[in-house]
Amino acid sequence: MSNPLVSDVDLEAAGSRQPTAHRDTYEGYVELHELVLDSGKDPCWMEAGRWLHLEESMEPGGAWGSHLPLLTYHSLLELHRAFAKGVVLLDVAANSLAAVAHVLLDQLIYEGQLKPQHRDDVLRALLLRHKHPSEAESVWTLPAAQLQCSDGEQKDAEQRALLREQRAVEMRELHGAGQSPSRAQLGPQLHQQLPEDTEATLVLVGCAAFLEQPLLALVRLRAALSADAVLAVPLPVRFVLTVLGPDSPRLSYHEIGRAAATVMADRVFRRDAYLCGGRAELLGGLQGFLEASIVLPPQEVPSEQHLHALIPLQRQLLRRRYQHPDTVRSPGGPTAPKDTGDKGQAPQDDDPLLRTRRPFGGLVRDIRRRYPKYLSDIRDALNPQCLAAVIFIYFAALSPAITFGGLLGEKTRGMMGVSELLLSTSVQCLLFSLLSAQPLLVVGFSGPLLVFEEAFFRFCEDHGLEYIVGRVWIGFWLILLVLLVVACEGSVLVRYLSRYTQEIFSFLISLIFIYETFAKLVTIFEAHPLQQSYDTDVSTEPSVPKPNTALLSLVLMAGTFFLALFLRQFKNSVFLPGKVRRLIGDFGVPISIFVMALADFFIKDTYTQKLKVPRGLEVTNGTARGWFIHPMGSATPFPIWMMFASAVPALLVFILIFLETQITTLIVSKPERKLVKGSGFHLDLLLIVAMGGLAALFGMPWLSATTVRTITHANALTVVGKSAVPGERAHIVEVKEQRLSGLLVAVLIGVSILMEPILKYIPLAVLFGIFLYMGVTSLFGIQLFDRILLLLMPPKYHPKEPYVTRVKTWRMHIFTLTQILVLALLWGVKVSPASLALPFVLVLTVPLRRLLLPRIFSEIELKCLDTDDAVVTFEEAEGQDVYNEVQMPS
Repeated sequence: MSNPLVSDVDLEAAGSRQPTAHRDTYEGYVELHELVLDSGKDPCWMEAGRWLHLEESMEPGGAWGSHLPLLTYHSLLELHRAFAKGVVLLDVAANSLAAVAHVLLDQLIYEGQLKPQHRDDVLRALLLRHKHPSEAESVWTLPAAQLQCSDGEQKDAEQRALLREQRAVEMRELHGAGQSPSRAQLGPQLHQQLPEDTEATLVLVGCAAFLEQPLLALVRLRAALSADAVLAVPLPVRFVLTVLGPDSPRLSYHEIGRAAATVMADRVFRRDAYLCGGRAELLGGLQGFLEASIVLPPQEVPSEQHLHALIPLQRQLLRRRYQHPDTVRSPGGPTAPKDTGDKGQAPQDDDPLLRTRRPFGGLVRDIRRRYPKYLSDIRDALNPQCLAAVIFIYFAALSPAITFGGLLGEKTRGMMGVSELLLSTSVQCLLFSLLSAQPLLVVGFSGPLLVFEEAFFRFCEDHGLEYIVGRVWIGFWLILLVLLVVACEGSVLVRYLSRYTQEIFSFLISLIFIYETFAKLVTIFEAHPLQQSYDTDVSTEPSVPKPNTALLSLVLMAGTFFLALFLRQFKNSVFLPGKVRRLIGDFGVPISIFVMALADFFIKDTYTQKLKVPRGLEVTNGTARGWFIHPMGSATPFPIWMMFASAVPALLVFILIFLETQITTLIVSKPERKLVKGSGFHLDLLLIVAMGGLAALFGMPWLSATTVRTITHANALTVVGKSAVPGERAHIVEVKEQRLSGLLVAVLIGVSILMEPILKYIPLAVLFGIFLYMGVTSLFGIQLFDRILLLLMPPKYHPKEPYVTRVKTWRMHIFTLTQILVLALLWGVKVSPASLALPFVLVLTVPLRRLLLPRIFSEIELKCLDTDDAVVTFEEAEGQDVYNEVQMPS
């Protein structure tokens, strides 16, 4: 197999185009081969023509002749359409035509232009023998072949006609078979006009009955390969262009092939093909070819003398085309300069994940890239849309802060709770808004951090350690770790985190959310069981079971969950104007909390456990701790060995913060969002981890970037322009990249600490319902969850998704089972005494994905099953929202 390929889409997305000055161009020779049935009724490729400067082909009478290529307008139209929709692979590393065929078919399947079940049929066709015309056999005397879906016997019969994959064997067999004509047979002009630096283009055209529409694939090889037994002349091949399609009376693949060969033989287009960095430039070159072509109207010419009038017009078109050889025409737009070697550095400088190989080089580059735009961050905030975003994001950040704060107080027995989380969120959000490189990130508490806090609290209880003091030493180690990682530019490691790891992590956290919700509900039923008689003594903290408490808690939890879920789905419904239903859906969580808390308030005679919130700036548990935590311990001296051993849990916390923060930054920095001020992976990671480490000194939680809230923030600041063309999608005009919205949200959250008179009426069962809602909705955007459902579904009901249509069903199920096995392992670690090691075990899925799975699955299968195909969602459509873009829990 060949080395990993780079498609034109990858090149454009990564900005990794090779500078023009580093590429060479060569003289071009083109051969067109068509799929025919030879005299033995076996399919083969027959040469139909050659191009150097003119077209040379064997006439029906068996004589060679050269002439100016005359093309039909329809063939050029079909060629342009095929180039626009076809596959373009640039700089493919391959050492044989068989390797090129494998790479080409993988990409066709990946882009959905070829079904996986047809791969072997097309592969066999591409590897058939190549013949050259003679008086007895030519495209004029042989019938065209039509590819069919083959059964097993046909496959064995056709296998004898294939080229060998090994280059040496391939060349020795076919060259020895006498299929290549001698130099004397090459026609009257060709063998005298081949410069020494000529490289060849092989054009293959044929008919395939099982295809639904024509497909085109152009491969530019990184290094030209020798194909003496294929071509009529011993030249290295640089380009392979393949056109296949269904049999149709309105399509002539011979004419389309002639058009493709003529275009590839054109000097200007060939130069564009050598130098282009993507499909857009290639289409621009084809557009230039068409603009310099002349179309004759469908009418009779009175005499040949009138045709001589075309010569001055053609010369004028050619002069205009050759006038600016260093420009490339964009499709449908004016000419623009080609990238030069000097400009080639610009994309690299803009890539925040490119190593500088200097200590703290990435951090310095983040600061130099982002801080000069600080004043514009203030000016851009002076817009009414930013004020609306502040109100919306305030509630979006306050609801999870209250929810997680209440659950954190339950799991740590009041060592940290709502008060600490609100204050930590306020202070860290404020500092992050002022100093960060990407102020659109929303910093907050998340599910993975809650899971770690619970595990570390249990660990400290089991070993007689002070939990709140242990967090201080974890904070010290966090600061040291982030300094080391930022110094070594460790943020670039986020490139190795694939969807495989993200989905396992997200699925695990969702399961934990759902499990913990029902575990808490079971605890309430155990404390207040259903029984025939109760002690009706009224008390705020009953020590005996109370009537209807468990049932009301169940109703509050289920009511909150279903109401929040309904409002989320209502946002994507068809009722009410779009702005109104989106407003209702976006505020679904606070609306659900308010409605169910109000219902509990009016039920006076049934006890439910309420959220414990201290007054003002008091800590949650004032008898156990204060606002400053002494590193050496308060009640008892903290063990020295644990001061050093805290490095291990610090590493695990760092892994969680690293995963959530960097992947959130990747999602919000997608090119589709059109952010222009850039991101700073190194600077933002340093700020978030360092602030969390210092927050531990004051007994406050550490935070990370939160995915859903960040995407919601970016969407709220996105200005979307409506298209005037019916059916055309809306486009982004700009994004208000500024700092004041995050700053004002931080201030409002800080003021919310004084909301104790209101927050104390929220039942814990309502927060359990929100916890269940977060767990269930996090499953909606996970492809792993969809594939687990497919295990229980007959294949005929499977959706038309790439990972379903382009991968065999049983292979897809094996991939899903590997993730389920890893999930089971992680759950076992979570419920074991080694639960603190959960993040470390999760990281081991990275080498599992990169080293082991490629030995089980092919490259194309992994590209379909483990690619980020989430569509950026700016304005929700029915059945789709921002959760579909998120593969991390938040």
